[in-house]
Order: sequence, then C-alpha cells, then structure tokens
Amino acid sequence: MTRLTHVIRKEFLELRQDPRLFGIVIMAPIIQLTMLGYAATTDVRNVPLVVVDQDGSSESRDLVSRFEASQSFMVIDRVSSVRQIDRYLDTGEAWMALTIPADYGERVSEGTPTTIQVVADGTDANSTNVALGYAGALIADYARELAAASGLVAGPPLVSAEVRVWFNPQLESRDFMIPGILALLLLVVTTNLSSMAIVRERELGTLEQLNVTPIARWELILGKMLPYALIGLIDVLLVVVVAVFWFEVPLRGSLTLLLLMCMVYLLTTLGLGLFVSTISSTQQQAMMTASFFFLIPMVFLSGFIFPIENMPAVFQPVTYLIPLRYFLVILRGIFLKGVGLETLWPEALALLGWGVGILTLATLRSSKRLA
Repeated sequence: MTRLTHVIRKEFLELRQDPRLFGIVIMAPIIQLTMLGYAATTDVRNVPLVVVDQDGSSESRDLVSRFEASQSFMVIDRVSSVRQIDRYLDTGEAWMALTIPADYGERVSEGTPTTIQVVADGTDANSTNVALGYAGALIADYARELAAASGLVAGPPLVSAEVRVWFNPQLESRDFMIPGILALLLLVVTTNLSSMAIVRERELGTLEQLNVTPIARWELILGKMLPYALIGLIDVLLVVVVAVFWFEVPLRGSLTLLLLMCMVYLLTTLGLGLFVSTISSTQQQAMMTASFFFLIPMVFLSGFIFPIENMPAVFQPVTYLIPLRYFLVILRGIFLKGVGLETLWPEALALLGWGVGILTLATLRSSKRLA
C-alpha cells in the first residue's frame, strides 16, 4: 500500500511539473462545460423564414404576424415572387418559405377553404421535421380561430398547408450527417497527426539533427505536412465512395469542386495541427490540446450536431471563428443542393482565409521554436 501511495504521489508531482498539461486537465473541462452547456441544445427556435405574400390583404398580414410573434420562427425577409425563395434556401439563409396566394384574403373573407404553401429545406432532417410540426400547429390553430369567428363548426379547415421539402424529400437524417462525418474525419485525423509531427522529432531528439542539415525550414514543414495531406485526400475518396454507393447519399454537385474544397479545408486542418505542435512540448500534450481546445468545441459549435440558429445569441458570433462551420455548409451544399462556387464562394473564401492565416501563424511560430 505504501509503494502504491508513492507511485500515485509521483504521478501527481509529474503532472504539477507540466503546467500546460495541468491547465488542460483542469481548465478545459470547465470552459467546455460553460460554453457547451448553453450551445449544445436540440431545441428548434428562431427558424429563419422567408415570406412570399402575393395577396397583401389584412388577412394575409394577420397570418404573417402569427409567425412573427412565434418564438419558433424568425421572418428574415419578404419577397414578391416565388422564384426569389430559391436563393434563400440554396444559401441556407432561410430554412422555410411561406407562400400566400393572391386570392387568400378574398377566400378567407368568403369562408372558402384555401391553401398556402410551405417549402422547407430538408437538408437537416430532424430540425426540418420539428419546424414543419411547429408550422402545421400554428396554421391549424389559426384556421380554428377563423372557423370559430365565422361560425363554421364543420367542414374542411379554412386554411391548410401544402408542404414541399427540397433537397432531402424523404427527410433521411443520414443524408445530413454523412457529409458532416466526412468533415469531422478529416479534422480529427489530419489535425491530430500533424500536431504531433514536430513534437515527435523534439521528443526523439532528432529535431536538432534536422536543424543542422541543409534542409530549409519551409522544406521541413512542407515535408511534414504533405504526407498527411495525401492521407486526407485518400480518406476523402474512400468516404465519398462509401457515402454515394453504400449509403446512397446523393452527390448532386461537382466532384471536382468537392475535391478542391477538401484541399482548401486540409490547408486549414494541417495548419491548425502545426500550430498546436508549436505550442506543445510532448505528443501527449499536443493531442490533448488539439482535442480539448480545438476539436471538441469545433464539433459542437460548428452546426455539425446542433443548429447554430438555436444557440444563444451570445455564442453565435463565436461560430464564425470555426472553419468547420464553413466546410459543413460547402459539403452539404455540394452533396444535397447541387450548388456551385457561385453560391458557396463566401464560405470558400472564409475557409481559404482561415487556412492561410493559421498556416502562416504556425509557420512563424515554428521558425522561432525550431531555431
């Protein structure tokens, strides 16, 4: 028992001697619990909604006001033509579109049943199901109030919804998740591997030997990164083949664009791994730093599991700092929506900027640490 006590005491002493590792073990769980306790929610609120009011009557405005007053929906714009909703659904600015026909007010005033159209982006099957349920309940309650006000106690409802689901008509959750898994696999594999590249040389004592060779710093860094980039591209091809041919996830967009965006994303993940290696002293510390401070927060705050629109407003700006957010939009846009760079260029530009920035910062720090 005494020997066991000494061994335990020795481990704690060694842990105290590594302040960075001690900080990761103690501080990281507290920070993550604080942030994710608010951000990790499956509730669906503030569903972005675009309205096409072709009637403009007081009755149609009354219906729209019901959606505006609901905590479940957020009207982001009103347009005059049904064709204008394509842009909102393609880019993900809106999850749903509500179309009110031109004769809506007249039919409601006459007590004649009428139909409004609800178009939903089915990319995120779970959130779409919940949002459609909210919309259906709101419209049904409104129809009952109209019937009661008109004295109609029998017959079909005065207002009913015709629902159309775009991009994922069957609302298959795997069509939403599998492109996200591709992004997650690339992030975990390439970031972890590259984060240990320089640290491993330092631990083995071979870094000093490399420093006295004619190899330039950029050649060393590039030589460390390219093998993991190749591994990442192989993983991309494997996952795409399995996703399309085994899980039957539709690939409606360009495969060439998909591979190009994956290479831009690899620039980000490899740069992040290199940056972690410059602030770590051991492989264990590099892996824990990458996991606790980068990988886990990115997974929960990127929209991979929990929609960003459902997070508290104070945390939503933080998600713009997460490259996985942009890559998820790109992947799901190419796979499910079939959109191209003309639609995805803001996300592609942000991802490229993030990758160039983190790789530059990592290279500068690496030069100092390698000196």
